[in-house]
Amino acid sequence: MSLFSSLRREQKEAIGLLQIGTFLEYFDLMLYVHMAVLLNELFFPKTDPTNAQLLSAFAFCSSFAFRPIGAYIFGKIGDTIGRKTTVIITTSIMSISCLIMAALPTYDQIGISAAWIVTICRIAQGLSSMGEVIGAQVYLTEMVKPPLQYPVVGIVSISSAFGPMAALGVATLTTMYMLNWRYAFAFGALIAIVGAVARTKLKESYEFADMQKRMRKAIEDAHEQGVGNAAELLLKTKRSFMGKIPWLTTFAYFATGIGWPACFYFSYMHCGNLLKTKFNFSGEEVIAHNFKISILYTLVCLIIVFLTRTINPLKIVKFRSFIFLLGLLPTVFIGTHPESSLQVTCLQIFCLMFSLITFPADPIIFSHFPIFRRFTCVTMSYALSRSLMYLVTSFGLVYLTEWFGEVGLLMIFLPCAIGSLWGIHHFEKLEKQFEILTNAKEAGDLISLSPAS
Repeated sequence: MSLFSSLRREQKEAIGLLQIGTFLEYFDLMLYVHMAVLLNELFFPKTDPTNAQLLSAFAFCSSFAFRPIGAYIFGKIGDTIGRKTTVIITTSIMSISCLIMAALPTYDQIGISAAWIVTICRIAQGLSSMGEVIGAQVYLTEMVKPPLQYPVVGIVSISSAFGPMAALGVATLTTMYMLNWRYAFAFGALIAIVGAVARTKLKESYEFADMQKRMRKAIEDAHEQGVGNAAELLLKTKRSFMGKIPWLTTFAYFATGIGWPACFYFSYMHCGNLLKTKFNFSGEEVIAHNFKISILYTLVCLIIVFLTRTINPLKIVKFRSFIFLLGLLPTVFIGTHPESSLQVTCLQIFCLMFSLITFPADPIIFSHFPIFRRFTCVTMSYALSRSLMYLVTSFGLVYLTEWFGEVGLLMIFLPCAIGSLWGIHHFEKLEKQFEILTNAKEAGDLISLSPAS
């Protein structure tokens, strides 16, 4: 706790509220994902193994395919109304979806309507999760300055890892002791409601509130400069504060984000399917096994957050991506020709430990977007990368590995690794440029300087 002793009370409260909210958001979102081997049988019609795998992929992707819509909606809300409003709305949507799923009759009871309703709930959860984790990360990026900013924002990522781990833990207990799975969804919904109410106490982030105040002052000054050119001055003032969309930087963030969906789906879904089909694991055993893997991954995230105290986060991300690229060939070979369940476990550990993800460099990346464009650019890039790659990976692994074997797996992972390394290189260049610009300024200008300015 001494690490955060220099933070103000409202900053600590914000960290606590956002951390709890993100945990619950991802607990609710991933509870269905990790219990899909059981819940799909309840809400979808029973069919042959291949179609069952495709239905599983459909149920999984339904919460990610519509994320760009959520990104657009919450991006506009976040960049116009504020970050605080966004995280309150997203938590409320998640709680309502969970309540519906907790009370939803099964396929045997109401037929295909059950499949449609659960899919709609999954879509709503995907939309809300889009504004949740990015909203929390952007909020804390604008509330805390570096270098303390890195572990503070990293805590949100730990919460997003701890949520799925807890979901796997609940799924394990439910399947092992034959508990009613509906209680887990009801519990998540109840806590999410409490979290949404608690978040109303949050204040707007410092940077966003300050920029709003400065823009209002500039608009008032422009308005006083004469009637003839008032409209033009107002438009120019708003445009100057909004800033231009940094398209190359947005694409670089997209490139760094395409790898995580492939790593996640391969580690939990594809490897879980290998354990079932090749090594005769039951659905309950797969869930319990993945729970242990998730504990290890959460511990790795904690270690990485600790390392940000002494190591630049971009260097950590670059190192992990480089190691992943080096281990890619044996990964794709073993991933298509596993000889033991131990090999599958090692693959899961490797893909998660050295996963292609921007954590813990997110605050550095966010700082290179204009404040009034930040939420929209980041959420849209995040949503498009996740939606695209979850669709490609979940459906692609069904066919590509069947048609091309290890080459099919390489066709997914190699572009992800190259894209991640290129994106990191782009942000390293931006950091160097900003450092040069900072050093060229006088000491009095350093206070108002920001990478996106």
